[in-house]
Amino acid sequence: MGKGRTRPLSFKPVPRVIAGLCFLLQEQLAACKGGCELKEGWVLVRKHGEDWDRLILVDATDEMERRQQLFGVDYHPAMSWEQVVDLTSLPFAAKPRQLEQDEDAVQKFRFVPPTWSFECDEDLVRFMYDYFAKGNRSLGRISQYVDSIDVSSYVKDHGVSHLTDNQQYTYWESDGGQGEHWVRLTMKKGTLITKLVVTIEPNDASYSPKRIAVYGGVMGKLKKLADFNIKENCSGDVCLLRDMLTHQPVIEIRILECREHGLNVRLWGLKIKAAWHWDVRLNADMFQSAHLVRYPRLEGTDPDLLYRRAVLIQRFMKLLDSVLPYLFPVWDPTVSLFNELKHIKQFLLLSKWPQALASRYLKESETKKPNNMPELFINRHLALKHRENPGLDPSCRNAIFTQVYKGLKSFTKEQKPLDYRWPSSYDQWWECKFVGEGICDCGGGFRDSLTDISEELCPSSGDGPVPLPFFVRTSNQGNSTGEARDMYIPNPSCKDFAKYEWIGQIMGAALRGKEFLVLALPGFVWKQLTGEEVSWTKDFVAVDSVLVKFLEAVERMDRETFESEFGNELTYTTVLSDQRTVELIPNGSRVVVRYEDREEFVRLVRTARLEESTEQIAALQAGLLRVVPQTILDFITWQQLEKKVCGDPEVTVEALKNFTQFDDMEPSDTRIQCFWEALTNFTNEDRSRFLRFVSGRSRLPVSIHISPHMSMSDVMDVLPEVSTCSSTLFLPQYTSAKVCEEKLRYAAYNCVSIDRDRDADMDMWAM
Repeated sequence: MGKGRTRPLSFKPVPRVIAGLCFLLQEQLAACKGGCELKEGWVLVRKHGEDWDRLILVDATDEMERRQQLFGVDYHPAMSWEQVVDLTSLPFAAKPRQLEQDEDAVQKFRFVPPTWSFECDEDLVRFMYDYFAKGNRSLGRISQYVDSIDVSSYVKDHGVSHLTDNQQYTYWESDGGQGEHWVRLTMKKGTLITKLVVTIEPNDASYSPKRIAVYGGVMGKLKKLADFNIKENCSGDVCLLRDMLTHQPVIEIRILECREHGLNVRLWGLKIKAAWHWDVRLNADMFQSAHLVRYPRLEGTDPDLLYRRAVLIQRFMKLLDSVLPYLFPVWDPTVSLFNELKHIKQFLLLSKWPQALASRYLKESETKKPNNMPELFINRHLALKHRENPGLDPSCRNAIFTQVYKGLKSFTKEQKPLDYRWPSSYDQWWECKFVGEGICDCGGGFRDSLTDISEELCPSSGDGPVPLPFFVRTSNQGNSTGEARDMYIPNPSCKDFAKYEWIGQIMGAALRGKEFLVLALPGFVWKQLTGEEVSWTKDFVAVDSVLVKFLEAVERMDRETFESEFGNELTYTTVLSDQRTVELIPNGSRVVVRYEDREEFVRLVRTARLEESTEQIAALQAGLLRVVPQTILDFITWQQLEKKVCGDPEVTVEALKNFTQFDDMEPSDTRIQCFWEALTNFTNEDRSRFLRFVSGRSRLPVSIHISPHMSMSDVMDVLPEVSTCSSTLFLPQYTSAKVCEEKLRYAAYNCVSIDRDRDADMDMWAM
């Protein structure tokens, strides 16, 4: 089409053709075709025999519409040569012929067991995530693409971790002979490298690389992918690979030569950009019982059924990933689309987008670090006295929390208010001057203050008083019932919302940075912070399991049992987590619950308890959102938020030994030796779950007792039992440490069914 004409071309869909386009000016058109009035045009180069009717010159748009009405063909008008390029370079192929489906296979994929639930799907997602995608934290920012990094050698204090720590002044330095140095990356399945970069420093002289080769493929059969001679004055990032079209299981960077014939090399950083796809080959062997011990809902399910379900989830995530990039730029929690996606937030663990988008949004919302670091004067002696007896200091002015809060308030009166949206490399937010202590704070004092604040907000010990009014112990902790016995919940009575917001800001700073604010909050709270829905039976059981079971029993009671149990004693009141009794209806304390109204009573109690801390949680969330963009909370799970803010609960074997007492057992007992060997082989998560199995607490400190199993001495390899009231593990005889490890791990993840206290919870509401 020329600029002097308005006759569009239309395109009829046919098999894909990549056409060559030659642009012609008016003089060239005149030479090709005399009398041509077009000012410019093009020639579409095509092979002989191709469907020439694909390009149809039409006089007007109405002519094209008439053809569509007559022949039912979808024509695409092109009003410029750019549109011709686009249309001829896109596939307008006919739909591929579908093979006849295998009805038996289709029915197998459609089949859902009667006992299967949405929670089972969520557990399956977490299993797939743990099995394939859980990164190694020591790999820094490339952990989502790389399973491991190995190096040929290294000098002490300049090891492999410095390649990925994102620090300006750290580097990896080899320790070997010339030409013997390499960095080997074992890539995650399904990654396609779009960019591989190393950082060098020209001032390193003989340590600076001069020639680098990159190899890739399967270990033992590596092939050269690239070879570089690095310019003498080159500094900063050097790109070694770009836009790889095939997955390379192993990438090996070989430093063939250094400047000035240097023996060793220094690399200051390693960065990777990659596309990550869930095209991992699934197989039924992945779903054998031995792999599912951490997922009780899945254990015992046919591996073939789990495999088929995983294939469906994998396919669903591929489809979801294909559209998510078009949703996030206009993400709005008020739009109904978000309300749909929040129900599948756990599935986003398998998406390749959330981590990349989180990094982008955090970077875009980042601010510069303060010009001046706040200096705070902290009196830990007064804080210790307050912690021992908070009643002597009702205003809590001597608490570390209050001293830091007021100190920062005074600082911001003279300086720009702190926004806590600093780069992650800014790892000291204030400097502590400890009164009466000769400590120079180079970061350690600051971290101590964060630890003290965490301990004041949610004390790790369940015996002493809570020094601050912002959180109260859950009913489970007070009654020593249920699983989560070391948890806290925002205090429904506390209305100091400004301080709740500040706590939320510190949580946001922890999410952005490398420090932690350890808050022992149940999933019931974390879910509300991320906008996930909470349920009574699934979530509130971690707050007050006795009440949950009590209300279930009330609903199931017949009239005779109801009247026998309660008579005129049950009124329209309930006790909140702060131990206040509130009325559920006007003058509820004087209104007796009738049998026919029991379901309404249950509904009112559930509503009151579910909403008891709504204002406080909203204030925490408001502070969090002042530091972290809303979009991030939209697509991260509550477990990810908790881990980013609090870190992993560290439970080491050495620490456990300090809190473990053996009753009627000698240290030389083979059971004890097997026990410690088993716990040594546990992951940190396993040990945390074991601690919760025995004591109801997932973090130290907590004292536990280990006694001989009550079964006959000749009975071997049975599951252990516990009494969580006394934090006692009854340890059986095992034929080996391996068997002991398997039994303890199984028990830790399936504790509800073998807890000796399981009947005690049911009895408490009747007392």
